[in-house]
Amino acid sequence: MPFLPYAHKSLQQKSAILLSVDVLLFIFLMGARLLCAQGTRANYERAERFLPWNIEHYVSIANVRPHWFQGDQFWYVRQNQAGKEFFRVDPKHNTVSPAFDQVKLSAALSDTSGQTYKASALPFDTFRFVDSGSAIEFQIAGSDWRCSLETYRCTESPASVNPWVVRSPNGKWEAFVRNYNLYIRDTETGQEVQLTRDGQKEWDYATPIPYLQVMVEQEKENVAQPPDVYWSPDSSKLVTYRMDSRNAARLTSIQYAPPGQLRPKVFVTAYPLPGETLAHTMPVIFDIPSTKRTDVKTDPLFVDFQEGPSFDWLPDNNHFTYLYYSRGYHSVELREVDARTGDQQTIIQEKSDTYIDPGETDARPVNGGAEFLWFSERTGWNQLYLYNGKTGQLENAVTQGNWVVREIESIDPSDRKVYFLASGREPNEDPYQTHLYRVKFDGSGLELLDPENANHTVSLSPDHEYFVDNYSRPDLPGESALRRTTDGSVVRVLEETDARPLLKTGWKYPIPFKGKAADGETDIYGLIWRPSNFDAARKYPVVESIYTGPQGFFVPKTFRACCLQQQAVSELGFVVVMIDGRGTAGRSKKFHDSSYRNLGRKGIPDHIALMQQMAAKYPWMDLTRVGIYGTSAGGYDAAHAMLVHPDFYKVGVAISGNHDHRLDKAWWNELYEGYPLGKSYVEDSNITLASRLQGHLLLVQGDVDPNVPPSETMRFVSALMKTNKDFDMLFVPNMYHGEGGNLYLMRRRWDYFVRYLLGVQPPKEFQIEQPPPNWHLPRFY
Repeated sequence: MPFLPYAHKSLQQKSAILLSVDVLLFIFLMGARLLCAQGTRANYERAERFLPWNIEHYVSIANVRPHWFQGDQFWYVRQNQAGKEFFRVDPKHNTVSPAFDQVKLSAALSDTSGQTYKASALPFDTFRFVDSGSAIEFQIAGSDWRCSLETYRCTESPASVNPWVVRSPNGKWEAFVRNYNLYIRDTETGQEVQLTRDGQKEWDYATPIPYLQVMVEQEKENVAQPPDVYWSPDSSKLVTYRMDSRNAARLTSIQYAPPGQLRPKVFVTAYPLPGETLAHTMPVIFDIPSTKRTDVKTDPLFVDFQEGPSFDWLPDNNHFTYLYYSRGYHSVELREVDARTGDQQTIIQEKSDTYIDPGETDARPVNGGAEFLWFSERTGWNQLYLYNGKTGQLENAVTQGNWVVREIESIDPSDRKVYFLASGREPNEDPYQTHLYRVKFDGSGLELLDPENANHTVSLSPDHEYFVDNYSRPDLPGESALRRTTDGSVVRVLEETDARPLLKTGWKYPIPFKGKAADGETDIYGLIWRPSNFDAARKYPVVESIYTGPQGFFVPKTFRACCLQQQAVSELGFVVVMIDGRGTAGRSKKFHDSSYRNLGRKGIPDHIALMQQMAAKYPWMDLTRVGIYGTSAGGYDAAHAMLVHPDFYKVGVAISGNHDHRLDKAWWNELYEGYPLGKSYVEDSNITLASRLQGHLLLVQGDVDPNVPPSETMRFVSALMKTNKDFDMLFVPNMYHGEGGNLYLMRRRWDYFVRYLLGVQPPKEFQIEQPPPNWHLPRFY
């Protein structure tokens, strides 16, 4: 009888036993509560373990990037926690072998260089086969190396690549800029030829307007930009431009705590705001043997932010093309220039009542420019059209339908076929997922070459016989396969993503979600991240990671969603969501145009509508506690959501936000908010709406932001102060655009949501460990 001894105890003994049981029960219950608690140091430590550079200890994502050579062979590198392995693939014989003996190569490099290199950590990521594959060439620390694969002897020579020059295709000439003028140099004799003599400050040759970040780095490291020149294929000519920024509006930036000196630094660069005077360029052609100059016969071309036009030479070496957009992007022209005379003609012209998005426009020459493949949304969906390159006449539509051509992968002019990625064509799939298709120039014979329900990215062999297909979804680990273009059949699987070690940590697949926009009709899509200790019986506050810039869509569509920072945020005790609402790219023209002259007033209601549908299906999402954060346009979104929907969004972090489109760069805002300027610039401004703030808002801004000037945040701050609103702010010295890997700012963002959304005090001064030296975080992460 297990409880019999208790009956013989004294009252005092019984009381002590009962007290001990109560204490043990209390400790057990508290321990269980702590295991599920949110916002604790244990949560922070787990969040750190799920940061991108740490989560990759548990999973290596299949992503083969082939480097094709000898027609249809290629090499690729597998990189994981064990190190790097280089492989050579022969598709015709279906063989995979080491690209070279890494043990012998590391030994040879170590002997020759005096440095110690491991076979699994060779100091290069790319190389090229030379001498019919009997040797390889690569670079290490600015020096050129050549290693025989027969003798494994290696030799070093000075670097042949000078980042300050642009070398001609035949290697004989180098173009460079000195004192605002353009020069060329004979690489054999060192003789210099000055091509221009009238260049001056702010009216110079082959030089983009200095980007603020470049200006800061130039002063710090004494580096220069290479000239913006375009050589003809035979190296007999080059085309560039003369940039006139003398009358362009200026932006003054102050670096308050520059490294190496006490006094602040002041930088001034051309940065026109919407409606202001822009810089402009005039294209100039140089014949190299004679140094003859020919000006292109055109009106001045306005400058897209800071760079001049890009030029594409045709194979005859006498003609090149470029795309010209009108100010406000209401029209685009494909222009062809005769480099011998400077005469130009418009081959194709496209117009829109809203805008022609440069991110969705392209022209690809066929048969030396006799024809062009052209992207157009004229039917309401981005499709391909074939034009006569001589007459400019439309020959036929190459593709058609209510789906989107995203990118041309390769053109086979001999068979008159084009290979391209497209999305939205396959039924019962996420319409953003891309597939590879092939179609004849006349629009017949459309074929799907990779049928798996996933997002596919591909690389075709130069002979169009094979392609490497990387495919996955956020909820499908996926693989890298070598396939035949004849029918899409798989030759072999090259790499597979093994998610089992990651799943053993408790990690959960992100949940893709489809629902309706605020109009109740339009399908929109999102993704949900849960913490690894997720308990469906609990309620979780929701944090939205947002970016609604119309130039793209942003919800991840591949398994790499596992390794983004949203997972780390969820580990703090949140459910994290991302949503693409109306007004973003990748869908129909109507869907995209929803945000035109309307950057702040349509997207957010779609996001709220979808979260409400998510919570209806998943009751563990607590929509009484919703936070939001974003960077750049996402920073604008985060603050805007707090101002316009304070009953829904309670906590926000806005990083490098473009809070007023009147104060931001001309090109992006004139493209999407409209030109000429209208009342929407005022109506969509966070400054206009500052009096509506109710929740907790943290503003983060860097002093040397080259993209979104600090004045946007400071004017927003001024408006908040004038309306007596409480808010928090971090003004960060030496910060460019976005957090950019600043782990202190990441931790402060975590703290903000833990403190005000979870309602608990974050662990004091938790410090996130630095990632490995070779890890480079993007600005938005």
